[in-house]
Amino acid sequence: MSEGPHVLIVDDEIQIRRFLRISLEANNYRVYEADCGQAALAQAALHRPDVIVLDINLPDMEGVEVLRRLREWASTPVIMLSVRAGDLDKVSALDAGADDYLTKPFSTVELLARLRVALRHVQPATSDPVFIYGDVQIDLARRLVTRKGEAVKLTPTEYALIRLLVQHAGKVLTHRQILKEVWGAQYVDETHYLRVYFGQLRQKLEENPAMPRLIVTEPGVGYRLVGE
Repeated sequence: MSEGPHVLIVDDEIQIRRFLRISLEANNYRVYEADCGQAALAQAALHRPDVIVLDINLPDMEGVEVLRRLREWASTPVIMLSVRAGDLDKVSALDAGADDYLTKPFSTVELLARLRVALRHVQPATSDPVFIYGDVQIDLARRLVTRKGEAVKLTPTEYALIRLLVQHAGKVLTHRQILKEVWGAQYVDETHYLRVYFGQLRQKLEENPAMPRLIVTEPGVGYRLVGE
């Protein structure tokens, strides 16, 4: 039996479950399986996996409903799977509490990368969290942002945005989630705010603001601070 992270795969297609089991066990994961929503909730309660890979389309209930029920008692990282490429489905899953999503078909390499990021969400936070990517360093304890060793002057709103992304590094945050957290619930439809402020942040933090590598746009969905 593997001693690596425990992952629950929830998908009604046996071929998908078999493929994921073989791929994950080869990378030192302990794998559990469920083929429907009720079984997924039972398995999650029984095994308490470190991360869950959950298909959005299940025979007995929608994956988003499984996620909502799971979030009533667990904060386990969840990666949603879907053959649907529509932005609405992605946003619904993320707003319901998903940590990430993958659109089928996907590569094993991509899934493993997303799993590594999701698993970091369950690691105990340090007392002095510092996020480092390339020449950018964000020290939340000291409220200090530097690039190439030089302090970067951010407005209060810019800092609130980057702090939120750092706290959820590697996770996609929807437009509504960001607007609610930084501006308040009454501003959840003001997506133009995000274009302006993230443009300003990229000018200050990215090597090439036109081709950002730190603050990544998920088109039609939201933003992600790279977690790798």
